[in-house]
Amino acid sequence: MNWSINESAFEHFILILINPLSETQLMKKAIFPGSFDPLTLGHFDIIKRGVTLFDEIIVAIGVNASKKYMFSLEERKQFIEDAFADESKIKVMTYKGLTVDFCKEIDASFILRGLRNPADFEFEKAIAHTNRDLAPIETVFLLTSAGTSYIASSIVRDVIRNNGDYTKLVPKNVRVK
Repeated sequence: MNWSINESAFEHFILILINPLSETQLMKKAIFPGSFDPLTLGHFDIIKRGVTLFDEIIVAIGVNASKKYMFSLEERKQFIEDAFADESKIKVMTYKGLTVDFCKEIDASFILRGLRNPADFEFEKAIAHTNRDLAPIETVFLLTSAGTSYIASSIVRDVIRNNGDYTKLVPKNVRVK
């Protein structure tokens, strides 16, 4: 029996023996979905802590044509990209439709969510159960830090509308023009 094998095939075979799973199978990719109108210190905290758990986090800006936003999609995307410019494991994408469909589209196995209070938990739990019924996607919950648990994008928008000092609630790069 002649077991002739070319050098390239041999190298590929050795790589498979060393690492039997492909890189994408090993990678723990999560999405952190939201409207981020605007990005808050609460979001920032969850993303920074989440990056220690996952190989890649996609900050996924959901697009809802029927929703009125204070900041344009381009501004929201730029706020996030600037806030995490030094973090190679964080990417920013936009999507329409169901979050689980977007997860399947980009091969993400996890959804990362932040919880501020018991009401958030009840709401997010129902969504997580629905998502798991629709696709093999796990939701990972992180509690917000005590210092940011009161911050919500809707509160930040209200502070901005009423000319209050919103800068204490958002990362340094999030500013009204």
